[in-house]
Amino acid sequence: MARVVRRTPGSPLLLAGLLAAAGLAHFAVPRPFDAIVPRALPGSPRVWTRASGVVELTLAAGLAVPRTRKLSARATALFFVGVFPANVQMAYDWRDRPAPARGLALGRLPLQVPLYLWARAADRSASAK
Repeated sequence: MARVVRRTPGSPLLLAGLLAAAGLAHFAVPRPFDAIVPRALPGSPRVWTRASGVVELTLAAGLAVPRTRKLSARATALFFVGVFPANVQMAYDWRDRPAPARGLALGRLPLQVPLYLWARAADRSASAK
């Protein structure tokens, strides 16, 4: 008998899909990501963009596998905390841009909260099994 996998809005598999799409975007269209790498980081922004993409793809794979989901969910929550400075940098750098661009940059800041909470919920659901 086939096992039915339920995908609810809080599903770790949906979060894995989001992370996989973001990770692939870091390689397909890296320039927007390069632009938000904090200038204080050493080296080329492209290296940081690619590294971030690899991390997102790795986290996505870990969330997709039940055996590694708990650890990956915790790592994903930490990742969302860790990339917050890039979003702050973007908001600062874009402060003089037209209103739609400023709105996009500022809108990224509170978005980290539900992403973090989603990763924590994935951790709790993995712990309950």
